[in-house]
Amino acid sequence: MKDKIVLLVALIFVGTINGLAFQQVQEDFIEYKGEILDQSSSKPLALASLTVAETNISTVSNAEGEFLLKVPRSLENSNVIVSFLGYENKTIPLRELNNKNNRIYLQVSITQLEEVNINAPKDAEALVREVMRKRGDNYLDNPTVMTAFYRETIKKRRKNVSLSEAVVNIYKTSYASPKRDAMQLFKARKSTDYSKLDTVALKLQGGPFNTLYVDIMKYPEFIFSDGSINEYRFRFERSTYIDNALIYVISFDQLKSIPNPLYRGQLYIDVENKILTSAIYTLNITDRELASRLFVRKKPARVDVWPTEVSYRVDYREKDGKWYYGYSNMLMEFKVDWKGKLFNSVYSMTAEMAVTDWEKNTTGEILKNKDRIKKSIILNDEAIGFSDPDFWGEYNIIEPEKSIESAIRKIQRQLRRANRNGTSAAP
Repeated sequence: MKDKIVLLVALIFVGTINGLAFQQVQEDFIEYKGEILDQSSSKPLALASLTVAETNISTVSNAEGEFLLKVPRSLENSNVIVSFLGYENKTIPLRELNNKNNRIYLQVSITQLEEVNINAPKDAEALVREVMRKRGDNYLDNPTVMTAFYRETIKKRRKNVSLSEAVVNIYKTSYASPKRDAMQLFKARKSTDYSKLDTVALKLQGGPFNTLYVDIMKYPEFIFSDGSINEYRFRFERSTYIDNALIYVISFDQLKSIPNPLYRGQLYIDVENKILTSAIYTLNITDRELASRLFVRKKPARVDVWPTEVSYRVDYREKDGKWYYGYSNMLMEFKVDWKGKLFNSVYSMTAEMAVTDWEKNTTGEILKNKDRIKKSIILNDEAIGFSDPDFWGEYNIIEPEKSIESAIRKIQRQLRRANRNGTSAAP
């Protein structure tokens, strides 16, 4: 591989795996497309949640506020609940929606907070510790099997050069259990424009596990272990009411005396029930060489590669009084500097996963070893091409942004031309 760099980019999250298989029963479905928008400004709302009432079927809007929701025809008389942090929930009968071009507007939630709340917690760190302590009570206490949609993209500066997508089955153990979650790859596809990669090829090692391990409430040891929580400073920021629940926003950052890179960000906590509803955070990158050793697994000696940004987000959903992992994403930006070259290259990797359905694991069936995804998986190596327009069938996915759709079409045209000329577009 003289003319290629392969960067195996991996999170430091590792663990053993257990699991079970799950596949949805094929059923006729109805498809709804549209946008989620701010009522006042018509600004698109990215990552708004859409959930079919009294079911576990859900999806999220993309970065441009667009959504695609697939619902079994047997549920066509149900309601869909649309929610977004800081906005009032909206319940809409599915029969009032069209198959496409729906525009759903959400109103900002404006509620006057009490000037004095004698029951308000005074210690931000103590509140975070209590949330972690009660996770076994407030989050799913039974093993479940989840269907999720996963997408990872690689960009060179602003150009999409690689896209991989998958439907995975997640065996989610109880939040009180020390056992790790497992996954099974059900469907996957990819598209790569190797001509845009020039002399660099990046691969994301770990695939869907990267986003699964962002679930702080299941894996607190990766960010707030019993020891490392003492290495952070916690502060109360603003507060708000969301669906009549008082939400505290707590910021955190590592203490200046801690040399190793930790995290900074914000936690959104339901203060009455001691529940983390969302978290947004980034890795502190102060030591370039140390950060590079954390993520870059392979590179030529004459190339310097280092991350310039590593950020995460996780959102939780509620069903019947229990909360569970619903969506997460991560962004990693890298600079690639060839010695002797005037300009460096900037690459970014984005991975996101959304749970689209789940059910309790009542059978206790164990996933066979041959069916388990390894935590070292490189999805781009496992997936097939984008040839089938009906590839996903009834499975809910996150709508691709326009830039991704454009990149797919361009790559497909290049592949068709290459096939007609009797050459291959891939190395």
